[in-house]
Amino acid sequence: MVKKYVLVSGGVISGIGKGIIASSTGLLLKTMGLKVTSIKIDPYLNIDAGTLSPLDHGEVFVLDDGGEVDLDLGNYERYLDVTLTRSNNITTGKIYRDVIERERKGDYLGKTVQVVPHITDAIQDWVERVATIPVDDSGEEPDVCIIELGGTVGDIESAPFVEAMRQFQFRVGHDNFALIHVSLVPTIGSVGEQKTKPTQASIRDLRGLGLTPDLIACRCEKTGLDEGIQAKISMFCHVQPNQVLAVRDCNSVYHVPELLKDQGMVDYLWKRLNIENTINISAPLKQKGIDMWKKWNQLTTSQERLHDTVTIVLVGKYTNLQDSYASVVKALEHASLNCRKKLIMKWVEASDLEPEARSANPVKYHEAWTDLCSAQGILVPGGFGNRGVEGKIAAAKWAREQKVPYLGICLGLQIAVIEFARNVCGMPEAHSIELDENTTTPVVVFMPEISKTHLGGTMRLGSKDTLFQEGTENSRLRKLYGGGSAVTERHRHRYEINPEMINKFEAKGLQFVGKDETGQRMEIVEMADHPYFVGVQYHPEYLTRPLKPSPPFMGLIMAATGDLENHLASL
Repeated sequence: MVKKYVLVSGGVISGIGKGIIASSTGLLLKTMGLKVTSIKIDPYLNIDAGTLSPLDHGEVFVLDDGGEVDLDLGNYERYLDVTLTRSNNITTGKIYRDVIERERKGDYLGKTVQVVPHITDAIQDWVERVATIPVDDSGEEPDVCIIELGGTVGDIESAPFVEAMRQFQFRVGHDNFALIHVSLVPTIGSVGEQKTKPTQASIRDLRGLGLTPDLIACRCEKTGLDEGIQAKISMFCHVQPNQVLAVRDCNSVYHVPELLKDQGMVDYLWKRLNIENTINISAPLKQKGIDMWKKWNQLTTSQERLHDTVTIVLVGKYTNLQDSYASVVKALEHASLNCRKKLIMKWVEASDLEPEARSANPVKYHEAWTDLCSAQGILVPGGFGNRGVEGKIAAAKWAREQKVPYLGICLGLQIAVIEFARNVCGMPEAHSIELDENTTTPVVVFMPEISKTHLGGTMRLGSKDTLFQEGTENSRLRKLYGGGSAVTERHRHRYEINPEMINKFEAKGLQFVGKDETGQRMEIVEMADHPYFVGVQYHPEYLTRPLKPSPPFMGLIMAATGDLENHLASL
């Protein structure tokens, strides 16, 4: 079967938006009826993203198979509506581990193992293998594989991958390999003049490494590329003017596919990869692609016309880098869009809500409480470590007592239970063993099957079933999920609610409406006498889609705008 590969590389600076360009390219090809998959290459030595700090690298995204991967795979899944595997994220650590294990087995027959050809061959083999894995409901091999090369061209870390891709273009053939290079065109000085030298230097580096760009996606400010700049980049970078795309800053990343399509990206790739003569696209897939693009257009158009707002406060400990909560933000965006509301997000650092902050930094303390008190909805996401925990508990207490809609995810569920135990059940010492090993009232305990010595890949990870319990037919969240008896969501945790204390909590009104298949592990908690007080042990944000928002987030947005009860009554 003929397979097409589109490599997306980046230059000048990191964090330039390669993930959004790669996702948008995949989406555009999918709207033409093609089956698309994606691979993210991360040049770091970690085996996966699981042990990386969110403040260092952004969110850790979890897949169905339990893979802890780069947040860009979340973009791919959301844009393309596909289900990827841990193999779709390649790291230097994975490649070197694979090669070293083969060397130890003697697979190289006594040869000296080197970066070229053994590491570069392993990278190419990995890409070809993963590109054949079905990722959508068709169950068929993808037609196109989008490969995003992390980091910046010229980095020492990415050199083996660049060399592997240089060789790969000849392995698969000219008609089956295209390269999009994302670069920066900065605006310098008071006159606002755009400069092309960084892009020229980046393309020169790329060509020196043996790769020639087919399209140059130029990141620029809101005005787009000034007159003459496109021609200048075309002349000095050895491409036609139509191969230079202006990717200006948009109000929303959901406008980027439209921006690229309007500049002829699809038409160019269609001819460049000779798709018409090499891939047979069925009529149902063509129609599915047309419908998908129509819905995407409706989504972006409606977003521009929203006037009614909803204010959600996120209380977290990684708020200095908002990418730490990328999927949570997307889930809120998707839910508010589908509720036809404009989302206003306020970020509150949990430690700023704590009494110590009142004397240490009174301005931040009062600002944090002002934001919390003005919230229409409060969200406490997952996290690790004890910094800011008392602030999160204070936020949960405010939401419970003031009847403000609340959604707690993973640690957010555990926080809600600790707060309830302390202030409703008369357990002032209630705490989590994770946060206080010597607590006399362990409301949250370590899961017995989890390793205490190894941190990477040892949590309860991936897709697991949650069963709604008998007598929970009136549960708000169960209704939002469609009223079924079970729901499948992705997990990432190593601590759980102490099953020995459940009866005490339920006697006081905190209902555990969802449990795992054993009935011992708490998955969903609700309060019946509250507009919306929900905690979930899993991470519903990992399965949100622009056109299929996550039910717990839909519940939070609708409760925050006063629409939830009417919606539930209409179901």
